[in-house]
Amino acid sequence: MLLLAVSIVVSLSIGSAGISVRDVWGIMLHQLPWLADKPLPYTPGEIAIVTQVRLSRVLLAVLVGACLALAGTGFQGVLRNPLADPYTLGVASGCSVGAAFIILFGLQTAIGMWTIPLVAFGTGTVTLLGVFWLSRNKGVMLIETLILSGVIVQSFLGAFVSFMVSMSEGVVNQILFWLMGSLAMRSWDNVYMLIPFLLVGLPLLLIYGQSLNLFVLGERHAAHLGIRVERTKLIVLISSTLLTAAAVSVSGVIGFVGLVVPHLIRLLVGPDYRLITPLSAIGGGAFILWSDTLARMALSPKEIPLGVVTALIGAPFFAYLLHRQKLKQGGTI
Repeated sequence: MLLLAVSIVVSLSIGSAGISVRDVWGIMLHQLPWLADKPLPYTPGEIAIVTQVRLSRVLLAVLVGACLALAGTGFQGVLRNPLADPYTLGVASGCSVGAAFIILFGLQTAIGMWTIPLVAFGTGTVTLLGVFWLSRNKGVMLIETLILSGVIVQSFLGAFVSFMVSMSEGVVNQILFWLMGSLAMRSWDNVYMLIPFLLVGLPLLLIYGQSLNLFVLGERHAAHLGIRVERTKLIVLISSTLLTAAAVSVSGVIGFVGLVVPHLIRLLVGPDYRLITPLSAIGGGAFILWSDTLARMALSPKEIPLGVVTALIGAPFFAYLLHRQKLKQGGTI
């Protein structure tokens, strides 16, 4: 919590607008109810930058990071595989297909601001079912082929999104937004939209923390210990897909968050999902917040897509995990 608080303070204090740290926090203090009536020695533009642009983006980064990290925790717990996450399983790409389709045909507001999240959730769920179907053999889901199935589905969906990009004209930039991931041009509406998803997904994953601990023993042993295996798998996977769809609908595809953060938390506090779940939410928020700060400040005033930054960090870490798993299995390099 201290790390997250420091991250929020630092990220909120810096930006390309040239507003001093003193002015930033002076504006923030004047948002308090008992100081709101006092005259402000700042321009309306400075107030808008801090309260409407920077603050909403900081909070949105925290929420997106928490959703993606929680989704990765759920997938890893149920599948008993530290390499599973919404990106490698293709769920994030599935969500993007739905979002790209809606954008291509101009249906973003068909049912209001919830249009893209609901469609993304539907296509993400279908994608998850497709990955499970590919990995099953005689009714049993093979964990060792799950990641490969996710890569196959992700490649297919990536080609489908590329096809939609080639078919689009005026909305090509909006579709490319989902492919690279970004928090630019977001608003408080997006923050309010993510909060309900997190309020539903986080408690559900916390409730099933002990069940995920028993999943380590295997599904058969977990069932003997009183765990309703199929129900637990369904609820955790649907919750994780819901969190992924919510985050992707706002920020586009941001890879490796659900892979890196839960694994780092697991290295720090051990394998207990009652600890991993809440700490992954906090760590995911801090990770995306620092990544987004780097994305907007590294080449300021030009902004790097957030998905590029997380990939540059996550891809080497993913390679490290593969290397570490190979050594555990007695392989040679």
